[in-house]
Amino acid sequence: MIITTTPTVEGHPIKEYKGLVSGEVIFGMNFLKDFGASLRDFFGGRTESYEKAMLEGRETAQQEMVKRAEQMGANAIVGVSFGYETMGQGNSMIMISISGTAVVVG
Repeated sequence: MIITTTPTVEGHPIKEYKGLVSGEVIFGMNFLKDFGASLRDFFGGRTESYEKAMLEGRETAQQEMVKRAEQMGANAIVGVSFGYETMGQGNSMIMISISGTAVVVG
């Protein structure tokens, strides 16, 4: 599966547009991660636990999108973009979404 943020795939003409596809992941951050992150905010530095969770979330959302595109008969997804949003009480959950257009390229 070719996945790109561009509207086309160089050297592969789009033969058919299958439609929009997306993948979403919502996960909660626990107290220890939040506490560790607040210390890093105060003292400076990167919060590895959040970074790891975000990476896993992006990968899972992308896998969901690819699965949906394959079910539509696509072999590529163009115009891909990610979005992030906090939600829930005290913004304790993070939603990662990815979307693009499922296509058949030659």
